[in-house]
Amino acid sequence: MRFDLTDLGLFRHVVEAGSITHGAARANLVLGAASTRIRNMEEALGAPLLTRGRQGVVPTQAGRTLLQHARAILAQAERLREDLGAYAGGLAGQVHILSNTNALTEFLPETLSSFLAEHPQVSIDLEERLSDEIVGLIAEGSADIGIVAGTVDASRLTTYPFRSDRFVLVVARNHPLAERNNISFAEVLDYDFVGLDRASALQRFLASKASRIGRPLRLRVQLRSFDAVCRLVERNVGVGIVPETTVRWAEKAMAINSVDLNDPWAQRELTICVRNIDALAPYARQLVEHMRAVTP
Repeated sequence: MRFDLTDLGLFRHVVEAGSITHGAARANLVLGAASTRIRNMEEALGAPLLTRGRQGVVPTQAGRTLLQHARAILAQAERLREDLGAYAGGLAGQVHILSNTNALTEFLPETLSSFLAEHPQVSIDLEERLSDEIVGLIAEGSADIGIVAGTVDASRLTTYPFRSDRFVLVVARNHPLAERNNISFAEVLDYDFVGLDRASALQRFLASKASRIGRPLRLRVQLRSFDAVCRLVERNVGVGIVPETTVRWAEKAMAINSVDLNDPWAQRELTICVRNIDALAPYARQLVEHMRAVTP
């Protein structure tokens, strides 16, 4: 039984994505090659590693055992690469960050750019996830640093305050809701939405909230950025939900208004979370310190 680092990395991605297709994409492998590798791993072991179904894949007991060891081996291999990187003249380290949509689009670009300018030997692997997913993955050791909403329970992790923001409704200035000061998310579901791609963490979060209310989220257009959302909202294609920090500059250039959302989840206290700060690689610890020190 011989599994190389590519096999182990692929298997980790497949389990975390819950899909061989999406896991292959994260591992930068074509689907056929990924499926063959997984099948060869199962044949070498003599037992199934995944249970396959219509909704995707889940690890078997053997698969969960392999996943635990794969994460440990991959983490050690990454630490080895970091330690030897300085001698080889290449990058000395990579930091794996999981972030929710709000932090990823509004706060991390500037913070990471200043850190990377000071540390040219470091690279960043940044992945967007839902806050509750991030907490679980950080606890399992599948990433170094997480940025989550303060509403999720991260008590089993070490946490630090990061930023404060809130989600607001954005509408065209001639929209029927433009004169409202505040509104509930349930009321907004009467209207068509302009939003991010359905796969984005924020869009999945909003769809989940709508489902709990028992109403569909009428997503008319899917876009890649909050800026694009605001531009289509300005054209009365639909309403949107974006961070307040986005609206502050967008209102100066576009004919849009923002309306406060009454829902408690709209207020976003963003939090840095790590499994064990002392166990992080040096550059990952330095990045946490940098994020805590940089003011908006």
